[in-house]
Amino acid sequence: MTVPARDTVEIGLNRFARRGYDLDEVSIVPSRRTRDVDDVSTAWQIDAFRFDIPLVTSPSDAVVSPATAIAVGRAGGLGVLNAEGLWTRYDDPLPVYRQLREAGAEAPPPVSLLQQVYCEPVKPDLITARIKEMRDAGVTTAVRVSPQHTEQLAPAVLAAGVDLLVIQGTIVSAEHVTTQGAALNLKSFIADLDVPVIVGGAANYQTALHLMRTGAAGVVVGVGADSFSTGDAVMGIRVPLASAIADAAAARRDYLDETGGRYVHVIANGRIETSGAIARALACGADAVQVGEPLRAAKEAPGGGVWWDSVAAHPRLPRGGTSAPIPSAGSLEQVLLGPAETSDGRTNLFGALRRTMAKTGYRDLKEFQRVDLVIGGRPD
Repeated sequence: MTVPARDTVEIGLNRFARRGYDLDEVSIVPSRRTRDVDDVSTAWQIDAFRFDIPLVTSPSDAVVSPATAIAVGRAGGLGVLNAEGLWTRYDDPLPVYRQLREAGAEAPPPVSLLQQVYCEPVKPDLITARIKEMRDAGVTTAVRVSPQHTEQLAPAVLAAGVDLLVIQGTIVSAEHVTTQGAALNLKSFIADLDVPVIVGGAANYQTALHLMRTGAAGVVVGVGADSFSTGDAVMGIRVPLASAIADAAAARRDYLDETGGRYVHVIANGRIETSGAIARALACGADAVQVGEPLRAAKEAPGGGVWWDSVAAHPRLPRGGTSAPIPSAGSLEQVLLGPAETSDGRTNLFGALRRTMAKTGYRDLKEFQRVDLVIGGRPD
C-alpha cells in the first residue's frame, strides 16, 4: 500500500493528492512591532540590476510596449517586452491595437482575431530596433522568448544588447524530453551567455531546484493564470500559488546551501491582481512579482484597457480569453505608486505594499519574507 506523505489527503481508495493553498487562502499576521512607512524599503536586486519596487511585468502586448517598458523602468520596476509579440511582428502595430479595441467595443475581442493578428512572422530586425529604443532611454532592458524559440531568437536579442533575458513559457523544465530533434538544454545554453537569465514557470520544489541548477539568476514560479486564463479548463493544470512559492523558497534555501552562497531569485506569477496579492506572494517567499492584468488600467497601456495574455493567441490551443476595455484608472505611476482614488486594491499597488510592511514591522523585503501567515483568512 502507498504510504501518503505528511501533507497529502486521500481523494479515493489508495489515491492521494497534496493539499495546496492559493494566495487568497493565506493571510498576513501583524507582529508586535510597527514602523513608519517612510522607513520601509521595497527595493530588490537581481544580478547587477537594482529596482525600487519588486515588479517584473508580464510580457503581454496588452500592457507592454517599448514606451511602457521604459515608463515601468523609470517608476522603479522591470518592464519585459515580448520578443514574439506585436512589436516585433509589425513595423507599426498601432493599427492592430486599434482593430482589437474596436472589435472589443461592446464585448471582448474574439480569440480568433488574436490568432489572426499573431500570424504575422517575427522579424529579427524589429527585435533589435525595439531593444535599442529601450536601451537609449537608459532603463534596464528585458525581453522574453519562449523556450521553443529561444535558440532561433536569442542571437538577435543578445546582439542588440539586452540586459536580462527571460525564457518563459507556461511550464518550463530543465529536462525537456523529445523525439522531434534536439531539445533546448538550458544549463549549457545559460552557461554560454554573458547576461543573466530568468526562466520559468515552475510549479513545484523539484522543478524550481532543477531550474536553479541551470545557472539562472531568477526562476518564475506559477503558470501565469489570471482571471481570464482557461488553462485549468483546457489542460486541467492549476497551481496553488502560495504553496508553489513556498516550495520554490525552500528550493532556494537548499540551493544556497548546495552552492555555498549562490542566491537565485523567486518571481511569483499567477493571478496577482491586487496589492494584497502582491503582499501575500512576497510574504510566502517571493523576491518579486510578475504583474500584468492590473496594468491595463494605466492610460499608457497600449491595449487601451483590453487584456490578453500571450497564450490566448496560441494558433492551435489558446488557453486564455480577452477582456472588453476598461476605463483608465490614471497614469502608470498612479497604478504602481499612487495616489489611489479607489479602495479595491488595484491602484497604488506598491505603495500599499510599503504600508503592509510598515504595519507588520519589517523594513525590507528579505525581512518581510519572515512574516507570520495564517490559513483561513477571508478570500478577496
